[in-house]
Amino acid sequence: MYSLLFLGFASFVLSLFLTPLVRNLALRFGLVDLPDDQRKHHKVPVPRVGGIAILAATIGAYALLLLVGLSEGHIVRQGIPFAVRLLPAVLVIFGVGLADDIFDLSAWNKLGAQSAAGMLAWAGGIRLVSMGGHTFSGPLSFVLTILWIVACSNAVNLIDGVDGLAAGVGLFATITTLIAGLLHGNMDLVFATVPLAGALLGFLRFNFNPASIFLGDCGSLTLGFLLGCYGIVWSEKSPTLLGMTAPLLALSVPLLDAGISIVRRFLRNQPIFRGDSSHIHHKLLSRGLTPRRVVLLLYGFCGLAAAASLMVTSTHQQYQGFVIVLVCLAAWLGLQHLGYNEFGIAGKLAMDGSFRRILNAQFALIGFEEELANAPTLEQCWEILSNACPQFGFIGSELRLDGIQCSGDSTGGWYVRIDFPGHGYINLKRKPGSADRGTSAVLFIDSISRILTQRLTQATLDELEALTYENAD
Repeated sequence: MYSLLFLGFASFVLSLFLTPLVRNLALRFGLVDLPDDQRKHHKVPVPRVGGIAILAATIGAYALLLLVGLSEGHIVRQGIPFAVRLLPAVLVIFGVGLADDIFDLSAWNKLGAQSAAGMLAWAGGIRLVSMGGHTFSGPLSFVLTILWIVACSNAVNLIDGVDGLAAGVGLFATITTLIAGLLHGNMDLVFATVPLAGALLGFLRFNFNPASIFLGDCGSLTLGFLLGCYGIVWSEKSPTLLGMTAPLLALSVPLLDAGISIVRRFLRNQPIFRGDSSHIHHKLLSRGLTPRRVVLLLYGFCGLAAAASLMVTSTHQQYQGFVIVLVCLAAWLGLQHLGYNEFGIAGKLAMDGSFRRILNAQFALIGFEEELANAPTLEQCWEILSNACPQFGFIGSELRLDGIQCSGDSTGGWYVRIDFPGHGYINLKRKPGSADRGTSAVLFIDSISRILTQRLTQATLDELEALTYENAD
């Protein structure tokens, strides 16, 4: 016990000492995060390599424990071979984060390096081998381990958008993992998490609003990486059949934010790896909460998630499902108040049949384009167009192209005119007040314009070519 207290106190003191030192050096060498009035609202440049202090304080605490030689120091010495195997992975993830803080790496370069760090962790013995009561090994264990570690690394990185948020969330997850280690008698996990908790607590003295130093990618990626690795070690000794559920709950806030970001960017057809201002903390800020209130509110959710994860890992199995359902319900209710319109619209499309109608319209559009492109004459083009009009919300059509005149009988409505300069036009008639198939109607009009423009242009070129041959003769 004295060794645990020493580790935590030593890392806390080292963090208090090293963080301002790193901050001053970062200011001297220009390693700062500049405000941009978009996603970065701090008023002055702030150093962004706080991860250096956290990693140095964590490693330094182990070194001091070995030098002091307390009675439990032999436990640390026994864990040195494992730490040495994991150290290359930690250095890789820390190195890529530091490189990004200095040189601004591309998202794909960072993802590749994170995957490499996950591979090294797997080779060092951090292996996800069970989930939901099912055990696995080999390639599946390899893939799931890397996916989990990369997900945790990026989740903590993405939530690092408000002073003290990522470090505080990481502290909650670390303390939760520490308590779980104590409950299960997993001393390797306990000795791994105590110095990290102390380092984060000391760092928050300078990172909480108003922050004088940021974690930076070297800090947030390393923190997420370590928490992902510790979550796997936690699951190995957990008595619950749900395995990774407890670690997942402990990291539920950053993982939920990351998951929401991926899905909403996919729904809006936006780049998955491009930053934006729609994370959970941004939504809370847009509702008028101060940065400090946002952080404290999310700390509260982290506390609830931590309690739930400990209940899952320590209670009888019949209560675990109930706890998980409560957490999911609370998360769902919370998200309803954040204004993520993407999910509401997507749900509405799925529930009222709009998605099926859009899908059917897309299939119909593909068939229409093929028929229109292969029609030999303009008269046949008009017939195909007239037959297709009802599928896309139109009640009639009129064609006036290159001396060809075709029209259908329809009354009332309003016209959409598609001009083909030098050739004529096509009118499509739509029912007044119709809002049905609006998106497919636009795509229908675009297809007509694009295909017939290509056709008429090619016909003009063919006529010019024939005229050239005649003049040459």
